[in-house]
This record gives sequence, C-alpha cells and structure tokens, in this order.
Amino acid sequence: MGKSPHNFFQAIAAASDEKALRLLFMKEAGEYFGAECWGLCLLNEQSQAAEVDIQGGPNVDAFVQRYEKIGRSTDPVLRYVFEHHAPTHEGVVFAGNDWKESELYQNCYAYYDQEHVMMGPIVNHGRLIGGAYFTRASDAPAFNLQDLASLSGLCLHLSARLAVFRPQASPRLQPSISDRLTEREQQIAELVAQGLTNAEIGEKLWITQNTVKQALKRMFRKLNVSTRTEMVARLGDSLNP
Repeated sequence: MGKSPHNFFQAIAAASDEKALRLLFMKEAGEYFGAECWGLCLLNEQSQAAEVDIQGGPNVDAFVQRYEKIGRSTDPVLRYVFEHHAPTHEGVVFAGNDWKESELYQNCYAYYDQEHVMMGPIVNHGRLIGGAYFTRASDAPAFNLQDLASLSGLCLHLSARLAVFRPQASPRLQPSISDRLTEREQQIAELVAQGLTNAEIGEKLWITQNTVKQALKRMFRKLNVSTRTEMVARLGDSLNP
C-alpha cells in the first residue's frame, strides 16, 4: 500500500449502504495497492456472483469476459481464497515459474499483460460472500507479504461494514439440521438435492471435486445415511434448493 489506509478504513466504516461501499471501494482501492485493474464481487445466497464491479486498464471488459469464459473455473488463486478464507497472490499458490507456465496465465492473464494477481475474501457469519481482486502489469512489481497484510485489513473492514447491511444470512436449513451440518455442508446438500454431480457442485462453490467427495462422506456419517438419495430424503423439507 502506497499511503496510509486509515482514512480509507474510516470511510468504509461510514458508508451509508452497500452501494455506497462499492462505489468507495472502486474509487479508492486501486490506488492503495498500485493496481492496474481491481474489482469487487459480492455473492448471492447460492454463492454465485450477484454484484461485480471491475475497472482499470484499457482492455478490462475484454479481460473479464475472457476470465469468466476460461479462467474462473480453473483458477487456483481464487480457489485458495474460497477454501481458506484468506488473501493470497500467485506467488503463494504457484512455485517458481509454474505461474507463468500455467494455462490460466498464458491463456488469460498474459493475454492482457496482467502478470500479477492478488485476491482477498469478504465474509459474513462464517460464510464467504464476496472477494476483492487486484492485478498488476508485467512492468510492475509483484504483490508481496505487506500487500497481503494490507489486503487482509481491508477485507476485515469491508466484511465488518457489510455485516451491518447484511445482519444475518438467511438460514438454509431448519435449526435441527443446522446443528448437524456446517454452512458449507448445507450448501452441498442443497446442490445435491438439485441433482448436481460432485464436479458440478465443486464448480459452483469453487472447491475441488475431492473436497466435495470428502464433505459428503462426513455428511453421510452425521445423518446416518449411505447414499445421496437417502440424505436428500432424510433432510426432506429442511432443504431449500
């Protein structure tokens, strides 16, 4: 961060509503991180992008379209944020030259000269509800540990303010079931009820297929069932597909 973030954090705390918060972020955040492109994505109850703001760079719209088409579903940096609820950049997720040799970089980021990427989580009541995104061109320095620490602070303040505007996430299951399943397990159960495969569930929630598989095993044990059909029947009307 090039300048003190405290005024920015105070402005976040004073934002009057979610729209004002998004406008403030888009106006100020890029400068603080020396980013060429930056954005904010807020998710709906189905963990799908509901509000997306992106700006910076001459080809930002084309970059976003290309990323949505070939990058989002395979992005390890994004997956890290979703799985760990922690900020990261490509240097943490990829070793050595693996980033520049990856298909994601060569087919998406390098195509628009966006060499460095950093993302951070926005959470509410233990659930990921969005993310902050920053990129730098090839002639700019890579994001470092100080940038990650600064982004962690920014995401904390964004999460705290959004918690005021979204005081309580809508319950997905009735209390008796919620006592047995975690929030992520509830999401998986609802997608199973919709007939999605493990691969499709992983893509929707931005987690690996193996993570879905292991979660289902835990859920079967908790609910004392052995199949997906039994699980859906056991949960019955508690599900909110």
